[in-house]
Amino acid sequence: MRHPDALDETQQKELALIRQASPSAAAAYRLAQAFMQMMREQTGHQLDAWLGEAEASHLPEFQSFAKGIELDKAAVLAGLTLPWSQGTLEGHVNRLKLLKRSMYGRAKLPLLRARVLHVDGSAKPSDADLRAAG
Repeated sequence: MRHPDALDETQQKELALIRQASPSAAAAYRLAQAFMQMMREQTGHQLDAWLGEAEASHLPEFQSFAKGIELDKAAVLAGLTLPWSQGTLEGHVNRLKLLKRSMYGRAKLPLLRARVLHVDGSAKPSDADLRAAG
């Protein structure tokens, strides 16, 4: 999945051998690199052409991936063309889920709220929050 220029000489030789040995591996590599390039350069206008190539590839994994993209094509196209990212939001959601899992079975919302506010640093839990959390 890495950019071809990021591979060292040994990795490039191994990749070349694999691509020579298997036409399906070569096709999979080409499709994967084309999709990664669309993501890196935000060239969503190439999505339809890529989907056509993936469908015609006769590689079940890429055909399934292409069908999944077709189900929510507008969102994928927006992700490949617009400059905004959900990365920060997803990071906060992941942090909250981790906190919640670490407390599983111990307490309810008041303790979770107190821990989130305390960990976040944006606000300290009040004495009432800590008493309610138990």
